[in-house]
Amino acid sequence: MRYVYTIAILLGLTLTLQAQQPAQYSTYMLDQFRFNPAYAGLDYGVSLTGTYRQQWVGLEGAPIGQRISAHMPLYFLRGGFGLQFENDEIGAHALTSVQGAYNYQLEMGAGVLSLGVGVGWQQWTLRGGELITPDGVYLPGVENHNDILLSLASESGAGIQFSTGVYYQSERLEAGLSVENVNAASIQLTQLTYNLARAYNAYVGGRFEVGNSLVLRPSLWFRSDAIENQLDISVLGSYNDNIFAGASLRGYNSASQDAVIVMAGVRLSPSMQLMYAYDIGLSPLQSVHSGSHEIVVKYLLNKTIGAGKPPRIIYHPRSRR
Repeated sequence: MRYVYTIAILLGLTLTLQAQQPAQYSTYMLDQFRFNPAYAGLDYGVSLTGTYRQQWVGLEGAPIGQRISAHMPLYFLRGGFGLQFENDEIGAHALTSVQGAYNYQLEMGAGVLSLGVGVGWQQWTLRGGELITPDGVYLPGVENHNDILLSLASESGAGIQFSTGVYYQSERLEAGLSVENVNAASIQLTQLTYNLARAYNAYVGGRFEVGNSLVLRPSLWFRSDAIENQLDISVLGSYNDNIFAGASLRGYNSASQDAVIVMAGVRLSPSMQLMYAYDIGLSPLQSVHSGSHEIVVKYLLNKTIGAGKPPRIIYHPRSRR
């Protein structure tokens, strides 16, 4: 398939591209490590999460993403460590990243304050043969973009990016602030420079018991690149810690209203949880797609690596995931 590269073909034949915000995930409350390195280890065990997302089904060139993360506490180092891999494809381009993170955790009142840093490698790939330009010629055996910046071949470039964050967690409340791509890295191709924008994140979540069987977890996730803002407001409930259901609204204001999300899941074993989310579009794009699908598998092993003293607030992780 060929894709029309929007915004007047690379912003009117400029030499520099500005990256979009990081990939969108509806089940953000299942693994805050995705956007904050300070969260590593705060599941109080070896935590593995795999996510697949297909966005705006039916729209040609729509985003498709995959992500795998692993993190755990390292109490002998008074902190946590994590790794994550992510691949995000939109039309003719793909952004692949690998990141490692470490944080230092301090007891603070009835909770834990974590200070984290991350370093990652990102590769951007542009598949030129899938693009169509306004002045291009695309006939059998004759293909030419007629654009000095665009090649018919695939090109790739890579760069290093850094992230940092702070996270506070207690039994009833947790909150964090983070900045992704602190160094605003650039990826250079033959004729193009792809600038990765800083991404700012704020997260607040709570945990409330309703009777003996029901637990409600409201949460809020705000992110921005200092130009565009987006906000998710969610409530996820669990019954007997075996059946999960919830809903979210995504939209910072009337201009950025994007979707209503419904979620449902089940615990497959004492350590494994399966979750599915479906986005119902609210933006003008809803007329050309049939929604977005996201599947998450989370494995939480109640086991730590190495010796050391856990924070005083640690409690059974089954009661909160």
